[in-house]
Amino acid sequence: MITTRNLLLVLAAILAGFVLYFLLSNDPGGDPAETGTTRAVASTSYADLVSLFGEFRSFQQAGAGNIQAYSQSGWILSNLDTAPDFSADAMAEKYSELGTFQERLESIDPASWTIPEQVDYHLVRAEMNGYEFQHRVLSPWSTDPGFYNDVIATFAWVAEPPLQGDEVADLQSRLRSVPDLVQQAKENLNDFSLIAADLATLAVLSIGDTRSAYGSLAEGLRIHHPELVADVGPALLAIDDYEDWIRSNEHRMTGTTGVGKDNYNWLLRNVYLFPYTWDDIRTIVELEDNRVITFQRLEENRNRDVPPLIPVGSQVEYREGIEEAVGHVMDFLRDEEIFTVHDFLVPDDYFDSRLFGKGYSLEDPWPETHDYFFNFSHREAVMENTHELVGHHFDMLRAERDDRPIRGGERAYKISTARDEGLAFALEELLMHAGYLDGRNPHGREVTYEQAAFRTVRALSDIYMHSGDWSLAEATRFCIDNAPHGELLEGSHHLWFELDTTLRGVGHHMLMVLGKVQFMKLMRDRANQLGDDFVLREFLDEVYAAGQIPWSLIRWEMTGYDDEVSQLW
Repeated sequence: MITTRNLLLVLAAILAGFVLYFLLSNDPGGDPAETGTTRAVASTSYADLVSLFGEFRSFQQAGAGNIQAYSQSGWILSNLDTAPDFSADAMAEKYSELGTFQERLESIDPASWTIPEQVDYHLVRAEMNGYEFQHRVLSPWSTDPGFYNDVIATFAWVAEPPLQGDEVADLQSRLRSVPDLVQQAKENLNDFSLIAADLATLAVLSIGDTRSAYGSLAEGLRIHHPELVADVGPALLAIDDYEDWIRSNEHRMTGTTGVGKDNYNWLLRNVYLFPYTWDDIRTIVELEDNRVITFQRLEENRNRDVPPLIPVGSQVEYREGIEEAVGHVMDFLRDEEIFTVHDFLVPDDYFDSRLFGKGYSLEDPWPETHDYFFNFSHREAVMENTHELVGHHFDMLRAERDDRPIRGGERAYKISTARDEGLAFALEELLMHAGYLDGRNPHGREVTYEQAAFRTVRALSDIYMHSGDWSLAEATRFCIDNAPHGELLEGSHHLWFELDTTLRGVGHHMLMVLGKVQFMKLMRDRANQLGDDFVLREFLDEVYAAGQIPWSLIRWEMTGYDDEVSQLW
Protein backbone atom coordinates (compact mmCIF):
# COMPACT_ATOMS: atom_id res chain seq x y z
CA MET A 1 0.00 0.00 0.00
CA ILE A 2 1.41 3.42 -0.96
CA THR A 3 1.12 5.88 1.89
CA THR A 4 1.15 9.64 1.51
CA ARG A 5 4.61 9.69 3.08
CA ASN A 6 6.00 7.15 0.61
CA LEU A 7 4.46 8.99 -2.31
CA LEU A 8 6.11 12.22 -1.21
CA LEU A 9 9.48 10.46 -0.93
CA VAL A 10 9.13 9.06 -4.46
CA LEU A 11 8.19 12.44 -5.87
CA ALA A 12 11.11 14.07 -4.06
CA ALA A 13 13.53 11.51 -5.52
CA ILE A 14 12.20 12.07 -9.02
CA LEU A 15 12.52 15.83 -8.61
CA ALA A 16 16.08 15.47 -7.32
CA GLY A 17 16.90 13.35 -10.33
CA PHE A 18 15.59 15.98 -12.72
CA VAL A 19 17.60 18.68 -10.92
CA LEU A 20 20.79 16.59 -11.05
CA TYR A 21 20.28 15.85 -14.73
CA PHE A 22 19.74 19.51 -15.48
CA LEU A 23 22.89 20.55 -13.62
CA LEU A 24 25.08 17.90 -15.25
CA SER A 25 23.74 18.39 -18.75
CA ASN A 26 24.41 22.13 -18.53
CA ASP A 27 27.90 21.82 -17.05
CA PRO A 28 30.23 23.17 -19.78
CA GLY A 29 33.18 21.28 -18.31
CA GLY A 30 31.46 17.91 -18.07
CA ASP A 31 32.44 14.84 -20.05
CA PRO A 32 29.60 13.89 -22.44
CA ALA A 33 30.33 10.23 -21.83
CA GLU A 34 29.84 10.73 -18.10
CA THR A 35 27.08 13.35 -17.97
CA GLY A 36 24.78 12.12 -20.69
CA THR A 37 25.08 15.23 -22.85
CA THR A 38 25.24 14.91 -26.61
CA ARG A 39 27.58 16.72 -28.90
CA ALA A 40 26.58 18.56 -32.03
CA VAL A 41 27.17 16.19 -34.92
CA ALA A 42 27.98 17.80 -38.24
CA SER A 43 29.22 14.72 -40.08
CA THR A 44 29.35 10.95 -40.00
CA SER A 45 31.63 10.76 -43.03
CA TYR A 46 35.03 9.08 -42.84
CA ALA A 47 36.08 11.19 -45.83
CA ASP A 48 35.59 14.30 -43.69
CA LEU A 49 38.01 12.87 -41.12
CA VAL A 50 40.64 12.29 -43.82
CA SER A 51 40.19 15.83 -45.11
CA LEU A 52 40.42 17.31 -41.61
CA PHE A 53 43.58 15.36 -40.85
CA GLY A 54 45.24 16.59 -44.03
CA GLU A 55 44.42 20.17 -43.10
CA PHE A 56 45.75 19.67 -39.58
CA ARG A 57 49.03 18.20 -40.81
CA SER A 58 49.47 21.17 -43.17
CA PHE A 59 48.69 23.56 -40.31
CA GLN A 60 51.34 21.97 -38.10
CA GLN A 61 54.01 22.03 -40.76
CA ALA A 62 53.45 25.64 -41.82
CA GLY A 63 56.04 28.13 -40.57
CA ALA A 64 56.50 28.14 -36.81
CA GLY A 65 53.78 25.54 -36.50
CA ASN A 66 56.17 22.68 -37.06
CA ILE A 67 57.52 22.91 -33.53
CA GLN A 68 56.68 19.21 -33.22
CA ALA A 69 59.94 18.63 -35.05
CA TYR A 70 62.13 18.55 -31.97
CA SER A 71 63.21 16.04 -29.39
CA GLN A 72 59.90 15.98 -27.56
CA SER A 73 58.26 14.28 -30.50
CA GLY A 74 60.88 12.82 -32.76
CA TRP A 75 59.85 14.68 -35.90
CA ILE A 76 62.62 16.47 -37.75
CA LEU A 77 62.37 20.10 -38.74
CA SER A 78 63.18 20.53 -42.41
CA ASN A 79 62.88 22.89 -45.35
CA LEU A 80 63.57 25.95 -43.24
CA ASP A 81 65.80 28.62 -44.70
CA THR A 82 65.70 30.76 -41.57
CA ALA A 83 64.65 30.38 -37.96
CA PRO A 84 60.90 30.51 -37.33
CA ASP A 85 59.41 33.01 -34.91
CA PHE A 86 59.16 31.30 -31.51
CA SER A 87 58.03 34.37 -29.60
CA ALA A 88 55.23 34.10 -27.06
CA ASP A 89 52.81 35.96 -29.35
CA ALA A 90 53.58 33.74 -32.34
CA MET A 91 53.19 30.54 -30.34
CA ALA A 92 49.97 31.76 -28.71
CA GLU A 93 48.53 32.50 -32.14
CA LYS A 94 49.34 29.00 -33.37
CA TYR A 95 47.86 27.42 -30.26
CA SER A 96 44.65 29.44 -30.56
CA GLU A 97 44.00 27.83 -33.94
CA LEU A 98 44.07 24.33 -32.45
CA GLY A 99 40.63 24.75 -30.86
CA THR A 100 38.98 25.06 -34.25
CA PHE A 101 40.44 21.74 -35.38
CA GLN A 102 39.42 20.01 -32.17
CA GLU A 103 35.87 21.33 -32.44
CA ARG A 104 35.64 20.10 -36.03
CA LEU A 105 36.88 16.67 -34.94
CA GLU A 106 34.37 16.62 -32.09
CA SER A 107 31.57 17.27 -34.56
CA ILE A 108 32.41 14.09 -36.50
CA ASP A 109 30.61 11.04 -35.13
CA PRO A 110 32.44 7.76 -35.90
CA ALA A 111 30.04 5.48 -34.01
CA SER A 112 28.75 3.73 -37.14
CA TRP A 113 32.17 3.25 -38.73
CA THR A 114 34.20 0.05 -38.97
CA ILE A 115 36.79 -0.53 -36.26
CA PRO A 116 39.73 0.38 -38.57
CA GLU A 117 38.02 3.68 -39.39
CA GLN A 118 37.38 4.37 -35.72
CA VAL A 119 41.04 3.59 -35.04
CA ASP A 120 41.95 6.35 -37.48
CA TYR A 121 39.65 8.72 -35.60
CA HIS A 122 41.59 8.00 -32.42
CA LEU A 123 44.86 8.65 -34.24
CA VAL A 124 43.71 12.08 -35.37
CA ARG A 125 42.44 12.86 -31.88
CA ALA A 126 45.76 11.77 -30.33
CA GLU A 127 47.76 13.96 -32.70
CA MET A 128 45.67 17.03 -31.89
CA ASN A 129 46.10 16.24 -28.21
CA GLY A 130 49.85 15.92 -28.76
CA TYR A 131 49.93 19.39 -30.26
CA GLU A 132 47.94 20.63 -27.26
CA PHE A 133 50.38 19.05 -24.80
CA GLN A 134 53.32 20.57 -26.65
CA HIS A 135 51.85 24.06 -26.23
CA ARG A 136 49.90 23.85 -22.99
CA VAL A 137 52.40 21.86 -20.91
CA LEU A 138 55.86 21.70 -22.47
CA SER A 139 56.14 25.04 -24.25
CA PRO A 140 59.82 24.27 -24.90
CA TRP A 141 60.49 27.56 -26.70
CA SER A 142 60.01 29.31 -23.35
CA THR A 143 61.17 26.62 -20.89
CA ASP A 144 63.95 24.58 -22.49
CA PRO A 145 67.33 26.03 -23.56
CA GLY A 146 68.00 22.82 -25.48
CA PHE A 147 65.08 23.55 -27.80
CA TYR A 148 67.05 26.23 -29.64
CA ASN A 149 70.14 24.07 -29.80
CA ASP A 150 67.99 21.42 -31.51
CA VAL A 151 67.06 23.94 -34.21
CA ILE A 152 70.67 25.07 -34.61
CA ALA A 153 71.78 21.46 -34.93
CA THR A 154 69.27 20.75 -37.71
CA PHE A 155 70.54 23.78 -39.62
CA ALA A 156 73.83 21.93 -40.17
CA TRP A 157 72.20 18.83 -41.63
CA VAL A 158 73.09 18.64 -45.31
CA ALA A 159 73.26 16.06 -48.03
CA GLU A 160 76.59 14.52 -48.92
CA PRO A 161 78.71 17.25 -50.61
CA PRO A 162 78.87 18.55 -53.24
CA LEU A 163 75.50 20.21 -52.74
CA GLN A 164 73.16 20.63 -55.66
CA GLY A 165 70.93 23.45 -56.90
CA ASP A 166 69.29 25.50 -54.15
CA GLU A 167 70.99 23.47 -51.42
CA VAL A 168 73.96 25.85 -51.33
CA ALA A 169 71.86 28.97 -50.89
CA ASP A 170 69.60 27.23 -48.36
CA LEU A 171 72.55 26.16 -46.23
CA GLN A 172 74.08 29.63 -46.34
CA SER A 173 70.77 31.16 -45.25
CA ARG A 174 70.49 28.75 -42.33
CA LEU A 175 74.05 29.36 -41.20
CA ARG A 176 73.55 33.11 -41.29
CA SER A 177 70.36 32.80 -39.21
CA VAL A 178 72.11 31.14 -36.25
CA PRO A 179 73.09 34.42 -34.49
CA ASP A 180 69.50 35.67 -34.83
CA LEU A 181 68.16 32.43 -33.40
CA VAL A 182 70.49 32.68 -30.42
CA GLN A 183 69.28 36.21 -29.78
CA GLN A 184 65.69 35.01 -30.02
CA ALA A 185 66.46 32.26 -27.50
CA LYS A 186 67.73 34.79 -24.97
CA GLU A 187 64.59 36.87 -25.39
CA ASN A 188 62.10 34.01 -25.29
CA LEU A 189 63.69 32.21 -22.32
CA ASN A 190 63.02 35.25 -20.17
CA ASP A 191 61.28 33.69 -17.16
CA PHE A 192 63.90 31.68 -15.32
CA SER A 193 61.33 30.42 -12.83
CA LEU A 194 59.89 28.25 -15.62
CA ILE A 195 63.22 26.69 -16.60
CA ALA A 196 64.59 23.67 -14.76
CA ALA A 197 68.32 23.85 -14.11
CA ASP A 198 68.52 20.21 -15.24
CA LEU A 199 67.40 21.28 -18.72
CA ALA A 200 70.16 23.89 -18.76
CA THR A 201 72.69 21.19 -17.86
CA LEU A 202 71.49 18.98 -20.71
CA ALA A 203 71.49 21.91 -23.14
CA VAL A 204 75.14 22.67 -22.41
CA LEU A 205 76.08 19.02 -23.00
CA SER A 206 74.12 18.96 -26.26
CA ILE A 207 75.72 22.17 -27.47
CA GLY A 208 79.06 20.38 -27.37
CA ASP A 209 77.77 17.91 -29.95
CA THR A 210 76.37 20.73 -32.09
CA ARG A 211 79.69 22.56 -32.04
CA SER A 212 81.44 19.38 -33.19
CA ALA A 213 78.90 18.96 -36.00
CA TYR A 214 79.53 22.50 -37.23
CA GLY A 215 83.26 21.89 -37.13
CA SER A 216 82.85 18.76 -39.26
CA LEU A 217 80.60 20.70 -41.62
CA ALA A 218 83.30 23.34 -42.10
CA GLU A 219 85.83 20.63 -42.97
CA GLY A 220 83.54 19.21 -45.64
CA LEU A 221 82.74 22.63 -47.07
CA ARG A 222 86.42 23.52 -47.49
CA ILE A 223 86.70 20.90 -50.19
CA HIS A 224 83.48 21.40 -52.15
CA HIS A 225 82.07 24.80 -51.14
CA PRO A 226 84.84 27.02 -49.75
CA GLU A 227 82.62 30.07 -50.27
CA LEU A 228 80.44 28.88 -47.36
CA VAL A 229 83.23 28.34 -44.83
CA ALA A 230 83.17 32.01 -43.82
CA ASP A 231 79.54 31.61 -42.70
CA VAL A 232 80.38 28.81 -40.27
CA GLY A 233 82.62 31.03 -38.12
CA PRO A 234 79.93 33.50 -36.97
CA ALA A 235 77.57 30.58 -36.37
CA LEU A 236 80.13 28.93 -34.09
CA LEU A 237 80.69 32.19 -32.23
CA ALA A 238 76.94 32.48 -31.69
CA ILE A 239 76.81 28.91 -30.39
CA ASP A 240 79.62 29.66 -27.93
CA ASP A 241 77.83 32.82 -26.85
CA TYR A 242 74.63 30.84 -26.23
CA GLU A 243 76.47 28.32 -24.07
CA ASP A 244 78.04 31.13 -22.04
CA TRP A 245 74.61 32.72 -21.57
CA ILE A 246 73.12 29.46 -20.31
CA ARG A 247 76.01 28.83 -17.92
CA SER A 248 75.88 32.35 -16.50
CA ASN A 249 72.12 32.12 -15.84
CA GLU A 250 71.79 28.48 -14.83
CA HIS A 251 71.83 29.32 -11.11
CA ARG A 252 68.76 31.50 -11.66
CA MET A 253 66.76 28.72 -13.32
CA THR A 254 64.46 27.38 -10.63
CA GLY A 255 61.75 25.50 -12.51
CA THR A 256 60.76 21.96 -11.55
CA THR A 257 62.19 18.93 -13.32
CA GLY A 258 59.57 16.89 -15.17
CA VAL A 259 55.94 17.51 -16.06
CA GLY A 260 54.33 16.14 -12.90
CA LYS A 261 52.02 13.14 -12.40
CA ASP A 262 48.81 14.87 -13.48
CA ASN A 263 50.24 15.98 -16.80
CA TYR A 264 51.94 12.61 -17.26
CA ASN A 265 48.61 10.83 -16.75
CA TRP A 266 46.88 13.16 -19.22
CA LEU A 267 49.59 12.43 -21.78
CA LEU A 268 49.30 8.68 -21.25
CA ARG A 269 45.56 8.62 -21.83
CA ASN A 270 45.08 11.31 -24.46
CA VAL A 271 48.23 11.15 -26.60
CA TYR A 272 49.87 7.77 -26.07
CA LEU A 273 46.44 6.08 -25.72
CA PHE A 274 47.48 4.02 -22.72
CA PRO A 275 44.82 2.52 -20.43
CA TYR A 276 47.26 3.00 -17.54
CA THR A 277 48.17 5.63 -14.94
CA TRP A 278 51.56 6.70 -13.63
CA ASP A 279 51.11 4.32 -10.69
CA ASP A 280 50.21 1.41 -12.97
CA ILE A 281 53.25 2.03 -15.12
CA ARG A 282 55.62 2.27 -12.19
CA THR A 283 54.48 -1.16 -11.02
CA ILE A 284 54.75 -2.70 -14.49
CA VAL A 285 58.26 -1.36 -15.09
CA GLU A 286 59.49 -2.36 -11.64
CA LEU A 287 58.23 -5.92 -12.18
CA GLU A 288 59.86 -6.04 -15.60
CA ASP A 289 63.13 -4.78 -14.09
CA ASN A 290 62.95 -7.52 -11.46
CA ARG A 291 62.38 -10.12 -14.16
CA VAL A 292 65.23 -9.21 -16.50
CA ILE A 293 67.78 -8.84 -13.70
CA THR A 294 66.74 -12.21 -12.27
CA PHE A 295 67.01 -13.91 -15.66
CA GLN A 296 70.38 -12.27 -16.29
CA ARG A 297 71.79 -13.68 -13.06
CA LEU A 298 70.38 -17.13 -13.78
CA GLU A 299 72.04 -17.11 -17.21
CA GLU A 300 75.35 -16.06 -15.65
CA ASN A 301 75.22 -19.05 -13.31
CA ARG A 302 74.17 -21.38 -16.09
CA ASN A 303 77.09 -20.28 -18.25
CA ARG A 304 79.71 -19.99 -15.50
CA ASP A 305 81.96 -22.65 -17.07
CA VAL A 306 81.47 -21.55 -20.69
CA PRO A 307 84.41 -19.75 -22.36
CA PRO A 308 83.72 -15.98 -22.49
CA LEU A 309 82.69 -14.03 -25.55
CA ILE A 310 85.64 -12.23 -27.13
CA PRO A 311 84.88 -8.65 -28.18
CA VAL A 312 85.92 -7.42 -31.60
CA GLY A 313 88.97 -5.19 -31.61
CA SER A 314 89.10 -3.41 -34.96
CA GLN A 315 86.91 -1.72 -37.51
CA VAL A 316 87.30 -4.69 -39.85
CA GLU A 317 86.23 -7.19 -37.19
CA TYR A 318 83.34 -4.94 -36.26
CA ARG A 319 82.03 -4.81 -39.83
CA GLU A 320 82.50 -8.54 -40.28
CA GLY A 321 80.61 -9.19 -37.05
CA ILE A 322 77.70 -7.01 -38.13
CA GLU A 323 77.49 -8.65 -41.54
CA GLU A 324 77.55 -12.12 -39.98
CA ALA A 325 74.86 -11.19 -37.45
CA VAL A 326 72.60 -9.68 -40.13
CA GLY A 327 72.95 -12.74 -42.34
CA HIS A 328 72.18 -15.02 -39.40
CA VAL A 329 69.08 -13.05 -38.41
CA MET A 330 67.73 -12.92 -41.97
CA ASP A 331 68.17 -16.69 -42.39
CA PHE A 332 66.43 -17.31 -39.07
CA LEU A 333 63.43 -15.13 -39.96
CA ARG A 334 62.91 -17.02 -43.22
CA ASP A 335 63.66 -20.55 -41.97
CA GLU A 336 61.50 -20.28 -38.86
CA GLU A 337 58.68 -18.35 -40.59
CA ILE A 338 58.62 -15.63 -37.95
CA PHE A 339 56.84 -13.21 -40.30
CA THR A 340 56.55 -12.78 -44.04
CA VAL A 341 59.87 -11.45 -45.32
CA HIS A 342 58.65 -9.48 -48.32
CA ASP A 343 61.00 -8.89 -51.23
CA PHE A 344 61.56 -5.27 -50.18
CA LEU A 345 62.62 -6.23 -46.64
CA VAL A 346 66.32 -6.43 -47.38
CA PRO A 347 69.35 -5.07 -45.50
CA ASP A 348 71.00 -3.68 -48.65
CA ASP A 349 71.25 -0.06 -47.49
CA TYR A 350 71.00 -0.84 -43.77
CA PHE A 351 74.73 -0.76 -43.21
CA ASP A 352 75.17 2.79 -44.50
CA SER A 353 71.92 4.30 -43.22
CA ARG A 354 71.71 2.65 -39.82
CA LEU A 355 74.97 1.19 -38.55
CA PHE A 356 77.86 2.41 -40.61
CA GLY A 357 76.42 5.85 -40.04
CA LYS A 358 77.46 5.69 -36.38
CA GLY A 359 80.70 7.45 -37.28
CA TYR A 360 83.00 4.47 -37.65
CA SER A 361 84.86 3.94 -40.90
CA LEU A 362 87.43 1.33 -41.82
CA GLU A 363 90.12 4.02 -41.83
CA ASP A 364 89.41 5.12 -38.25
CA PRO A 365 91.35 3.67 -35.32
CA TRP A 366 89.34 1.43 -33.05
CA PRO A 367 88.00 3.64 -30.21
CA GLU A 368 89.26 3.03 -26.69
CA THR A 369 85.77 3.59 -25.27
CA HIS A 370 82.34 2.90 -26.73
CA ASP A 371 78.78 3.71 -25.80
CA TYR A 372 77.18 1.36 -23.31
CA PHE A 373 75.42 -0.97 -25.75
CA PHE A 374 78.50 -1.42 -27.90
CA ASN A 375 80.33 -2.96 -24.94
CA PHE A 376 77.83 -5.79 -25.27
CA SER A 377 77.10 -5.87 -28.99
CA HIS A 378 80.84 -6.11 -29.73
CA ARG A 379 80.60 -9.54 -28.10
CA GLU A 380 77.27 -10.67 -29.56
CA ALA A 381 75.85 -8.48 -32.32
CA VAL A 382 72.62 -10.38 -33.05
CA MET A 383 70.34 -8.55 -30.58
CA GLU A 384 71.49 -5.03 -31.48
CA ASN A 385 70.97 -5.70 -35.17
CA THR A 386 67.62 -7.35 -34.58
CA HIS A 387 66.51 -4.13 -32.87
CA GLU A 388 67.91 -1.81 -35.53
CA LEU A 389 67.36 -3.88 -38.69
CA VAL A 390 64.28 -6.00 -38.05
CA GLY A 391 62.73 -3.39 -35.79
CA HIS A 392 63.50 0.07 -37.09
CA HIS A 393 64.91 -0.36 -40.58
CA PHE A 394 62.18 -2.71 -41.74
CA ASP A 395 59.58 -0.38 -40.19
CA MET A 396 61.04 2.42 -42.29
CA LEU A 397 60.82 0.30 -45.45
CA ARG A 398 57.20 -0.57 -44.69
CA ALA A 399 56.35 3.06 -43.94
CA GLU A 400 57.74 4.14 -47.31
CA ARG A 401 55.16 1.89 -48.97
CA ASP A 402 52.23 2.73 -46.71
CA ASP A 403 50.13 5.36 -48.49
CA ARG A 404 47.11 5.30 -46.15
CA PRO A 405 46.29 8.96 -45.55
CA ILE A 406 45.96 8.70 -41.77
CA ARG A 407 47.47 5.35 -40.84
CA GLY A 408 50.64 5.49 -42.93
CA GLY A 409 54.12 6.21 -41.59
CA GLU A 410 55.42 7.26 -38.21
CA ARG A 411 53.49 9.55 -35.93
CA ALA A 412 54.39 12.84 -34.25
CA TYR A 413 54.49 13.42 -30.48
CA LYS A 414 55.73 9.87 -29.79
CA ILE A 415 52.29 8.44 -30.47
CA SER A 416 53.91 5.45 -32.21
CA THR A 417 56.93 5.06 -29.89
CA ALA A 418 55.45 2.26 -27.76
CA ARG A 419 54.75 0.32 -30.96
CA ASP A 420 58.03 1.13 -32.73
CA GLU A 421 60.56 1.00 -29.89
CA GLY A 422 58.54 -1.51 -27.90
CA LEU A 423 58.41 -4.05 -30.72
CA ALA A 424 62.07 -3.56 -31.69
CA PHE A 425 63.00 -4.07 -28.04
CA ALA A 426 60.71 -7.07 -27.62
CA LEU A 427 62.19 -8.87 -30.62
CA GLU A 428 65.64 -8.95 -28.99
CA GLU A 429 64.50 -11.28 -26.22
CA LEU A 430 61.53 -13.01 -27.83
CA LEU A 431 63.48 -14.19 -30.86
CA MET A 432 66.06 -15.54 -28.42
CA HIS A 433 63.31 -17.72 -26.94
CA ALA A 434 62.29 -18.60 -30.50
CA GLY A 435 65.80 -19.99 -31.02
CA TYR A 436 67.99 -17.47 -32.85
CA LEU A 437 70.82 -17.77 -30.31
CA ASP A 438 70.76 -21.59 -30.34
CA GLY A 439 74.16 -22.95 -31.28
CA ARG A 440 75.93 -19.66 -30.49
CA ASN A 441 77.94 -18.90 -27.38
CA PRO A 442 75.35 -19.01 -24.56
CA HIS A 443 76.84 -15.91 -22.92
CA GLY A 444 74.88 -14.08 -25.62
CA ARG A 445 71.75 -14.78 -23.59
CA GLU A 446 73.27 -12.75 -20.76
CA VAL A 447 73.86 -9.89 -23.19
CA THR A 448 70.17 -9.95 -24.08
CA TYR A 449 69.20 -9.35 -20.47
CA GLU A 450 72.01 -6.89 -19.79
CA GLN A 451 70.76 -4.69 -22.62
CA ALA A 452 67.16 -5.12 -21.46
CA ALA A 453 68.05 -4.06 -17.91
CA PHE A 454 69.49 -0.77 -19.15
CA ARG A 455 66.11 -0.09 -20.75
CA THR A 456 64.23 -0.75 -17.51
CA VAL A 457 66.49 1.47 -15.36
CA ARG A 458 66.11 4.24 -17.95
CA ALA A 459 62.33 3.76 -17.84
CA LEU A 460 62.33 4.08 -14.06
CA SER A 461 64.42 7.25 -14.36
CA ASP A 462 61.83 8.56 -16.80
CA ILE A 463 58.96 7.82 -14.43
CA TYR A 464 60.56 9.31 -11.34
CA MET A 465 62.03 12.41 -13.00
CA HIS A 466 58.63 13.34 -14.41
CA SER A 467 56.86 12.75 -11.10
CA GLY A 468 59.34 15.17 -9.52
CA ASP A 469 60.81 12.53 -7.20
CA TRP A 470 64.26 12.49 -8.82
CA SER A 471 66.54 15.13 -10.23
CA LEU A 472 68.70 14.51 -13.28
CA ALA A 473 71.66 13.81 -11.00
CA GLU A 474 69.65 11.29 -8.97
CA ALA A 475 68.43 9.53 -12.10
CA THR A 476 72.00 9.39 -13.40
CA ARG A 477 73.21 7.84 -10.15
CA PHE A 478 70.36 5.32 -10.18
CA CYS A 479 71.27 4.12 -13.69
CA ILE A 480 74.95 3.75 -12.79
CA ASP A 481 74.14 1.86 -9.59
CA ASN A 482 71.53 -0.46 -11.10
CA ALA A 483 72.39 -1.16 -14.74
CA PRO A 484 74.52 -4.27 -15.29
CA HIS A 485 78.16 -3.13 -15.42
CA GLY A 486 77.03 0.36 -14.52
CA GLU A 487 80.65 1.42 -14.18
CA LEU A 488 80.64 1.71 -17.96
CA LEU A 489 78.10 4.52 -17.60
CA GLU A 490 80.24 6.70 -15.33
CA GLY A 491 80.78 9.99 -17.15
CA SER A 492 79.49 8.51 -20.41
CA HIS A 493 78.03 10.52 -23.27
CA HIS A 494 75.56 7.71 -23.79
CA LEU A 495 73.91 7.99 -20.39
CA TRP A 496 73.28 11.73 -20.40
CA PHE A 497 72.05 11.50 -23.99
CA GLU A 498 69.50 8.84 -23.01
CA LEU A 499 68.33 10.86 -20.00
CA ASP A 500 68.04 13.93 -22.23
CA THR A 501 65.87 11.86 -24.56
CA THR A 502 63.46 10.86 -21.84
CA LEU A 503 63.36 14.07 -19.78
CA ARG A 504 62.71 16.28 -22.79
CA GLY A 505 60.74 13.70 -24.81
CA VAL A 506 58.34 12.79 -22.04
CA GLY A 507 58.00 9.05 -21.49
CA HIS A 508 60.37 7.87 -24.22
CA HIS A 509 62.03 5.03 -22.30
CA MET A 510 58.88 4.16 -20.42
CA LEU A 511 57.18 3.73 -23.79
CA MET A 512 59.88 1.29 -24.88
CA VAL A 513 59.38 -1.00 -21.88
CA LEU A 514 55.58 -0.67 -21.76
CA GLY A 515 55.43 -1.22 -25.51
CA LYS A 516 57.17 -4.56 -25.07
CA VAL A 517 54.74 -5.55 -22.31
CA GLN A 518 51.73 -4.47 -24.40
CA PHE A 519 52.99 -6.50 -27.36
CA MET A 520 53.23 -9.62 -25.20
CA LYS A 521 49.73 -8.98 -23.85
CA LEU A 522 48.40 -8.77 -27.41
CA MET A 523 50.19 -11.98 -28.35
CA ARG A 524 48.67 -13.74 -25.32
CA ASP A 525 45.19 -12.44 -26.11
CA ARG A 526 45.35 -13.38 -29.76
CA ALA A 527 46.78 -16.83 -29.04
CA ASN A 528 44.03 -17.51 -26.50
CA GLN A 529 41.42 -16.26 -28.93
CA LEU A 530 42.59 -18.47 -31.82
CA GLY A 531 43.70 -21.51 -29.84
CA ASP A 532 45.21 -24.16 -32.11
CA ASP A 533 44.67 -21.89 -35.11
CA PHE A 534 47.26 -19.38 -33.84
CA VAL A 535 50.20 -19.09 -36.25
CA LEU A 536 53.11 -16.84 -35.30
CA ARG A 537 53.78 -15.69 -38.87
CA GLU A 538 50.15 -14.73 -39.44
CA PHE A 539 49.99 -12.96 -36.08
CA LEU A 540 53.05 -10.81 -36.76
CA ASP A 541 51.91 -10.10 -40.31
CA GLU A 542 48.67 -8.71 -38.82
CA VAL A 543 50.64 -6.61 -36.35
CA TYR A 544 52.77 -5.10 -39.09
CA ALA A 545 49.77 -4.54 -41.35
CA ALA A 546 48.10 -2.44 -38.65
CA GLY A 547 50.81 0.19 -39.02
CA GLN A 548 52.85 2.20 -36.54
CA ILE A 549 50.06 3.02 -34.13
CA PRO A 550 49.41 2.54 -30.37
CA TRP A 551 49.05 -1.01 -29.09
CA SER A 552 45.62 -0.34 -27.60
CA LEU A 553 44.34 0.37 -31.12
CA ILE A 554 46.12 -2.59 -32.70
CA ARG A 555 44.67 -4.88 -30.03
CA TRP A 556 41.16 -3.54 -30.61
CA GLU A 557 41.46 -3.99 -34.37
CA MET A 558 42.95 -7.50 -34.19
CA THR A 559 40.89 -9.01 -31.39
CA GLY A 560 37.77 -6.88 -31.22
CA TYR A 561 38.40 -6.37 -27.50
CA ASP A 562 37.42 -2.81 -26.60
CA ASP A 563 38.10 -2.90 -22.85
CA GLU A 564 41.21 -0.69 -23.25
CA VAL A 565 39.87 1.68 -25.89
CA SER A 566 36.67 2.27 -23.95
CA GLN A 567 38.78 3.92 -21.23
CA LEU A 568 40.31 6.44 -23.63
CA TRP A 569 37.28 8.49 -24.69
